[in-house]
Amino acid sequence: MNHSLRYFTTAFLVLAACTTAACAAADRSGATPASESRVPTDSTGTDAEVRAEARRVLLDPQNAIWSQPAPDTFMVRFATSRGDFTIEVIRAWAPIGADRFYHLVQLGYFDDVRFHRVVPGFITQWGVSGDPTLNAVWYDRGMPDDPVVASNVRGTIAYAFTDPGTRATQVYINMVDNARLDAQGFAPFGRVRTGMDSVVGSLYGGYGEESGGGVRRGDQRRIVSEGNAYLDAAWPALDRLVRAVVVAP
Repeated sequence: MNHSLRYFTTAFLVLAACTTAACAAADRSGATPASESRVPTDSTGTDAEVRAEARRVLLDPQNAIWSQPAPDTFMVRFATSRGDFTIEVIRAWAPIGADRFYHLVQLGYFDDVRFHRVVPGFITQWGVSGDPTLNAVWYDRGMPDDPVVASNVRGTIAYAFTDPGTRATQVYINMVDNARLDAQGFAPFGRVRTGMDSVVGSLYGGYGEESGGGVRRGDQRRIVSEGNAYLDAAWPALDRLVRAVVVAP
């Protein structure tokens, strides 16, 4: 087992919840909140060293970490500019998607991204990195499609993009029952457990399809190549996903 695999899959532990205020403060300062740690408990590495190693693995999609299975079920807390919500991932629903999601969260890929496509009465979507360097690695790195086991009912989460083999890092939450998406191959891998109405339902949706390169624009090139710099300038009201952490099992 290589160093990276030991570093993250054997000893990688995420501790207690990060409050939105704490995460926001940490985001501004660049520090990890006292209530949360991504530093392995049996490692002497500093927080900066762990962050650097996580980035190195994110930039290396051939790293052995990406082939490791996720837990059968796990919970992820998302700290956002509107508050916190949690998602329960059920690997049996879509193991390929669940595995990638688990490692993307653990390595910090979803930290400081924007909810770039919020369409009331349909879906809430995110997963384009705010860092163009990461987008260059992951945007087109599609994975094999999981069979659809669970239906796209309200509150479930699945990977975006219609064409087979194109789903990579962008995910969406169904804001209503969208069972018609089942036949298109969208395989939910989890469901919102807390904060569906109070947080997910409150994320800014005034731009509709305009801000995210959705079906009416059909163009995400500037989001991908410029990241948060473009989104924050062109669509300043978009809500932020400050930090995502695995909090259970």
